[in-house]
Amino acid sequence: MKLKTSELKDFLDEKVNLYNNPKFIESDPIQIPHQFSKKEDIEIAGFLAATIAWGNRKSIIKNANRMVELLDHSPFEFIMQYQDADLEKLIPFVHRTFNGNDFVQFVKSLQHIYKTHNGLESVFSKYAEKDSLQISIHEFKKVFFEIPHLERTQKHVSDPFKNSAAKRINMYLRWMVRNDNNGVDFGIWSSLSPSQLSCPLDVHSGNIARQLGLLKRKQNDGKALSELDAALRNLDPKDPVKYDFALFGLGVFEDF
Repeated sequence: MKLKTSELKDFLDEKVNLYNNPKFIESDPIQIPHQFSKKEDIEIAGFLAATIAWGNRKSIIKNANRMVELLDHSPFEFIMQYQDADLEKLIPFVHRTFNGNDFVQFVKSLQHIYKTHNGLESVFSKYAEKDSLQISIHEFKKVFFEIPHLERTQKHVSDPFKNSAAKRINMYLRWMVRNDNNGVDFGIWSSLSPSQLSCPLDVHSGNIARQLGLLKRKQNDGKALSELDAALRNLDPKDPVKYDFALFGLGVFEDF
Protein backbone atom coordinates (compact mmCIF):
# COMPACT_ATOMS: atom_id res chain seq x y z
CA MET A 1 0.00 0.00 0.00
CA LYS A 2 1.76 3.15 -1.23
CA LEU A 3 0.19 6.48 -0.30
CA LYS A 4 1.47 10.02 -0.77
CA THR A 5 2.79 11.52 2.47
CA SER A 6 -0.27 13.75 2.90
CA GLU A 7 -2.67 10.82 2.26
CA LEU A 8 -0.71 8.58 4.61
CA LYS A 9 -0.82 11.25 7.33
CA ASP A 10 -4.61 11.67 6.91
CA PHE A 11 -5.13 7.89 7.01
CA LEU A 12 -3.00 7.44 10.13
CA ASP A 13 -4.41 10.51 11.91
CA GLU A 14 -7.87 9.04 11.42
CA LYS A 15 -6.72 5.73 12.98
CA VAL A 16 -5.11 7.58 15.91
CA ASN A 17 -8.48 9.25 16.59
CA LEU A 18 -10.17 5.87 16.41
CA TYR A 19 -7.86 4.09 18.88
CA ASN A 20 -6.46 6.79 21.17
CA ASN A 21 -9.46 6.83 23.51
CA PRO A 22 -10.43 5.27 26.86
CA LYS A 23 -11.86 2.13 25.20
CA PHE A 24 -8.27 1.23 24.29
CA ILE A 25 -7.46 0.82 28.00
CA GLU A 26 -9.84 -2.15 28.44
CA SER A 27 -7.60 -4.59 26.56
CA ASP A 28 -4.18 -3.01 27.16
CA PRO A 29 -1.59 -3.30 29.98
CA ILE A 30 -1.90 0.47 30.46
CA GLN A 31 -4.96 -0.38 32.57
CA ILE A 32 -2.60 -1.41 35.41
CA PRO A 33 -1.21 2.07 36.21
CA HIS A 34 -4.71 3.47 35.62
CA GLN A 35 -5.71 1.85 38.92
CA PHE A 36 -3.71 4.53 40.75
CA SER A 37 -3.82 8.29 41.24
CA LYS A 38 -0.51 8.98 43.03
CA LYS A 39 2.37 9.82 40.66
CA GLU A 40 4.84 7.31 42.13
CA ASP A 41 2.28 4.49 42.16
CA ILE A 42 1.44 5.18 38.51
CA GLU A 43 5.16 5.21 37.59
CA ILE A 44 6.00 1.99 39.39
CA ALA A 45 2.87 0.02 38.41
CA GLY A 46 3.40 1.19 34.84
CA PHE A 47 7.06 0.23 34.82
CA LEU A 48 6.35 -3.27 36.15
CA ALA A 49 3.44 -3.83 33.74
CA ALA A 50 5.54 -2.64 30.78
CA THR A 51 8.45 -4.88 31.85
CA ILE A 52 6.36 -8.04 31.44
CA ALA A 53 4.47 -6.79 28.36
CA TRP A 54 5.33 -9.54 25.95
CA GLY A 55 3.31 -12.57 24.90
CA ASN A 56 -0.44 -12.98 25.30
CA ARG A 57 -2.10 -9.72 26.34
CA LYS A 58 -4.60 -11.41 28.69
CA SER A 59 -1.81 -13.14 30.58
CA ILE A 60 0.26 -9.90 30.69
CA ILE A 61 -2.68 -8.08 32.31
CA LYS A 62 -3.42 -10.96 34.69
CA ASN A 63 0.21 -11.22 35.83
CA ALA A 64 0.71 -7.45 36.08
CA ASN A 65 -2.36 -7.31 38.33
CA ARG A 66 -0.78 -10.09 40.38
CA MET A 67 2.40 -8.01 40.77
CA VAL A 68 0.37 -5.07 42.08
CA GLU A 69 -1.46 -7.40 44.46
CA LEU A 70 1.85 -8.77 45.79
CA LEU A 71 2.92 -5.16 46.46
CA ASP A 72 -0.21 -4.75 48.63
CA HIS A 73 -1.84 -2.46 46.03
CA SER A 74 0.56 0.29 47.20
CA PRO A 75 3.61 -0.11 44.97
CA PHE A 76 5.49 3.00 46.13
CA GLU A 77 4.88 2.41 49.82
CA PHE A 78 5.90 -1.26 49.51
CA ILE A 79 9.08 -0.41 47.61
CA MET A 80 10.14 2.28 50.07
CA GLN A 81 9.29 0.42 53.28
CA TYR A 82 9.68 -3.32 52.66
CA GLN A 83 11.58 -5.56 55.09
CA ASP A 84 13.51 -8.55 53.71
CA ALA A 85 10.79 -10.90 54.97
CA ASP A 86 8.22 -9.06 52.79
CA LEU A 87 10.11 -10.08 49.66
CA GLU A 88 9.61 -13.80 50.22
CA LYS A 89 6.05 -13.72 48.91
CA LEU A 90 7.34 -12.41 45.56
CA ILE A 91 9.49 -15.49 44.89
CA PRO A 92 6.75 -17.75 43.41
CA PHE A 93 5.82 -15.08 40.82
CA VAL A 94 6.49 -15.94 37.18
CA HIS A 95 5.67 -14.45 33.80
CA ARG A 96 7.43 -16.27 30.98
CA THR A 97 11.16 -15.78 31.69
CA PHE A 98 10.59 -13.06 34.33
CA ASN A 99 10.56 -14.84 37.70
CA GLY A 100 10.30 -14.06 41.40
CA ASN A 101 14.04 -13.44 41.77
CA ASP A 102 13.83 -10.88 38.99
CA PHE A 103 10.83 -9.30 40.70
CA VAL A 104 12.76 -9.00 43.99
CA GLN A 105 15.67 -7.41 42.12
CA PHE A 106 13.30 -4.90 40.48
CA VAL A 107 11.89 -3.93 43.88
CA LYS A 108 15.42 -3.35 45.25
CA SER A 109 16.55 -1.41 42.19
CA LEU A 110 13.41 0.75 42.22
CA GLN A 111 13.96 1.57 45.89
CA HIS A 112 17.53 2.55 45.06
CA ILE A 113 16.31 4.85 42.25
CA TYR A 114 13.77 6.62 44.49
CA LYS A 115 16.11 6.91 47.46
CA THR A 116 19.31 7.84 45.61
CA HIS A 117 18.29 9.31 42.24
CA ASN A 118 15.08 11.18 43.04
CA GLY A 119 12.83 8.75 41.16
CA LEU A 120 12.30 7.32 37.70
CA GLU A 121 11.46 10.57 35.93
CA SER A 122 14.62 12.29 37.06
CA VAL A 123 16.85 9.42 35.80
CA PHE A 124 15.29 9.50 32.33
CA SER A 125 15.24 13.29 32.06
CA LYS A 126 18.85 13.66 33.28
CA TYR A 127 20.22 11.95 30.17
CA ALA A 128 17.62 13.07 27.62
CA GLU A 129 18.68 14.50 24.27
CA LYS A 130 16.69 17.15 22.42
CA ASP A 131 15.06 14.65 20.06
CA SER A 132 15.69 11.22 21.59
CA LEU A 133 15.52 9.25 24.82
CA GLN A 134 17.60 6.30 23.60
CA ILE A 135 20.72 7.43 25.52
CA SER A 136 18.44 7.92 28.55
CA ILE A 137 17.33 4.28 28.31
CA HIS A 138 20.95 3.10 28.09
CA GLU A 139 21.94 5.20 31.13
CA PHE A 140 18.81 4.16 33.02
CA LYS A 141 19.83 0.51 32.70
CA LYS A 142 23.26 1.33 34.20
CA VAL A 143 21.63 3.15 37.13
CA PHE A 144 19.08 0.35 37.62
CA PHE A 145 21.85 -2.23 37.99
CA GLU A 146 24.46 -0.15 39.87
CA ILE A 147 23.52 -1.98 43.10
CA PRO A 148 24.42 -5.66 43.65
CA HIS A 149 22.12 -7.64 41.37
CA LEU A 150 21.51 -10.97 39.71
CA GLU A 151 23.18 -11.18 36.31
CA ARG A 152 20.11 -12.89 34.84
CA THR A 153 17.83 -9.94 35.64
CA GLN A 154 19.74 -7.63 33.30
CA LYS A 155 18.03 -9.14 30.27
CA HIS A 156 14.69 -7.68 31.45
CA VAL A 157 15.83 -4.10 30.85
CA SER A 158 16.64 -3.43 27.19
CA ASP A 159 19.61 -1.43 25.97
CA PRO A 160 19.41 0.55 22.69
CA PHE A 161 23.23 0.53 22.56
CA LYS A 162 22.97 -3.22 21.94
CA ASN A 163 20.77 -2.49 18.90
CA SER A 164 17.57 -3.30 20.82
CA ALA A 165 14.35 -1.55 19.79
CA ALA A 166 13.60 -1.42 23.55
CA LYS A 167 9.90 -1.77 22.78
CA ARG A 168 8.66 -2.08 26.36
CA ILE A 169 10.60 0.87 27.76
CA ASN A 170 9.60 3.05 24.81
CA MET A 171 5.98 2.06 25.44
CA TYR A 172 6.39 2.92 29.13
CA LEU A 173 7.89 6.31 28.26
CA ARG A 174 4.93 6.99 25.95
CA TRP A 175 2.57 6.31 28.87
CA MET A 176 4.45 8.66 31.22
CA VAL A 177 5.35 11.53 28.88
CA ARG A 178 2.54 11.86 26.32
CA ASN A 179 -0.47 13.78 27.51
CA ASP A 180 -3.10 12.84 24.96
CA ASN A 181 -6.02 14.68 26.68
CA ASN A 182 -8.00 11.51 25.99
CA GLY A 183 -7.34 9.75 29.28
CA VAL A 184 -5.10 6.98 27.87
CA ASP A 185 -1.48 8.17 28.21
CA PHE A 186 -0.75 9.91 31.52
CA GLY A 187 1.57 12.80 30.66
CA ILE A 188 2.79 13.03 34.27
CA TRP A 189 6.47 13.53 33.36
CA SER A 190 6.52 17.20 32.46
CA SER A 191 10.34 17.37 32.33
CA LEU A 192 10.23 15.44 29.05
CA SER A 193 8.44 16.17 25.80
CA PRO A 194 6.46 13.89 23.42
CA SER A 195 8.78 15.02 20.61
CA GLN A 196 11.61 13.03 22.29
CA LEU A 197 9.72 9.73 22.32
CA SER A 198 10.28 6.70 20.11
CA CYS A 199 7.60 4.33 18.85
CA PRO A 200 7.29 0.99 20.69
CA LEU A 201 8.37 -1.24 17.80
CA ASP A 202 7.10 -4.82 17.86
CA VAL A 203 5.82 -7.46 15.42
CA HIS A 204 2.47 -5.70 14.87
CA SER A 205 3.68 -2.12 14.49
CA GLY A 206 6.69 -3.27 12.44
CA ASN A 207 4.60 -5.25 9.96
CA ILE A 208 2.09 -2.43 9.46
CA ALA A 209 4.89 0.16 9.13
CA ARG A 210 6.45 -1.95 6.36
CA GLN A 211 3.14 -2.34 4.53
CA LEU A 212 2.66 1.45 4.63
CA GLY A 213 6.19 2.16 3.41
CA LEU A 214 7.32 3.72 6.71
CA LEU A 215 9.95 1.06 7.31
CA LYS A 216 12.19 -0.98 5.00
CA ARG A 217 14.44 -2.82 7.44
CA LYS A 218 13.35 -6.43 8.00
CA GLN A 219 14.38 -6.90 11.67
CA ASN A 220 12.62 -5.10 14.52
CA ASP A 221 15.83 -3.80 16.07
CA GLY A 222 17.43 -0.50 17.05
CA LYS A 223 18.29 0.40 13.45
CA ALA A 224 14.69 -0.22 12.38
CA LEU A 225 13.53 1.97 15.26
CA SER A 226 15.69 4.89 14.04
CA GLU A 227 14.23 4.48 10.55
CA LEU A 228 10.64 4.36 11.83
CA ASP A 229 11.26 7.30 14.18
CA ALA A 230 12.47 9.44 11.28
CA ALA A 231 9.38 8.55 9.22
CA LEU A 232 6.96 9.30 12.08
CA ARG A 233 8.72 12.57 12.98
CA ASN A 234 8.23 13.56 9.36
CA LEU A 235 4.45 13.12 9.84
CA ASP A 236 4.29 14.87 13.24
CA PRO A 237 7.52 16.18 14.81
CA LYS A 238 5.75 17.27 18.01
CA ASP A 239 3.97 13.99 18.78
CA PRO A 240 5.43 11.23 16.58
CA VAL A 241 4.46 8.30 18.80
CA LYS A 242 0.74 9.02 18.66
CA TYR A 243 1.01 6.85 15.53
CA ASP A 244 1.73 3.88 17.77
CA PHE A 245 -2.05 3.77 18.30
CA ALA A 246 -2.65 3.65 14.55
CA LEU A 247 0.01 1.01 13.78
CA PHE A 248 -0.98 -1.14 16.75
CA GLY A 249 -4.71 -0.80 16.09
CA LEU A 250 -4.35 -1.69 12.42
CA GLY A 251 -2.25 -4.73 13.32
CA VAL A 252 -4.13 -6.09 16.31
CA PHE A 253 -7.72 -4.96 15.86
CA GLU A 254 -8.07 -4.73 12.08
CA ASP A 255 -5.71 -7.48 10.91
CA PHE A 256 -4.64 -4.95 8.27
